[in-house]
Amino acid sequence: MASQTARARRDEIVRLATTTGLASVEELSTLLGVTASTIRRDLAKLTGQGKLARTYGGAMSLAHHPEAPLRQRLGEAYSAKHAIARWAASQVQSGETILLDAGSTAGALAEELRGVPRVTELTVVTAGLTAMANLAEVEGIDVIALGGRLRPLSQAFVGPLTEAAVSRISFDRAFMGADGVHADRGICEASLDQTRLKELMMGRAEQTYVLAHGAKLGQAPFHAWAVMPARWTLVTDESADPRQLGLFRDRGVKVVVAPS
Repeated sequence: MASQTARARRDEIVRLATTTGLASVEELSTLLGVTASTIRRDLAKLTGQGKLARTYGGAMSLAHHPEAPLRQRLGEAYSAKHAIARWAASQVQSGETILLDAGSTAGALAEELRGVPRVTELTVVTAGLTAMANLAEVEGIDVIALGGRLRPLSQAFVGPLTEAAVSRISFDRAFMGADGVHADRGICEASLDQTRLKELMMGRAEQTYVLAHGAKLGQAPFHAWAVMPARWTLVTDESADPRQLGLFRDRGVKVVVAPS
């Protein structure tokens, strides 16, 4: 029975690493209700089996971390993403031009903007199909779609055509998504196409917000990184590890914890 319990726990660790990148010892210990030493033994065994690999800062991720399709990510951390999206929507002012990144949290922000009657004459620029669909018929919101090469997994456009379009627009605010966000490294994504585009978007914005629920903080599920501008704001939820929040604050990042 004990071995079956351990096997199920290790399967859950692999699932969490695959879907969210969440795999620090402390977080897994809390989530799974076992001691930190038990988690360390599990991680050592999974590493030996080739199912996990050590990453920067002691976190664990899959050796070949598969990128989850957007359809799957829409249902993950739903409440946290919408808490973040509600706060982000409250910052948007009438008459602004804003950038909505691709991804599930940016899609949640698009949903929230549908129900904000005080915002009028808003221009939303996006490369994400989810945001386009959510805002396509909303009165008072002008949608500018950034075309290019479609990435099916992220349901977003990337590439030189997308980058060329971004270079011709500036934004009052850019709301960015992330597969992982690290206090030292920046935004982590599955491909260099994505990170290059994010850097261009942030470079055209007066204010940059990174929307990332707590499980994404400090995570490095892939090897492509977007370097952050000098000043930016991290918007996360109440599940965020205070130690991770401290790391961002220590580096001069403004941190907002959106209320649930």
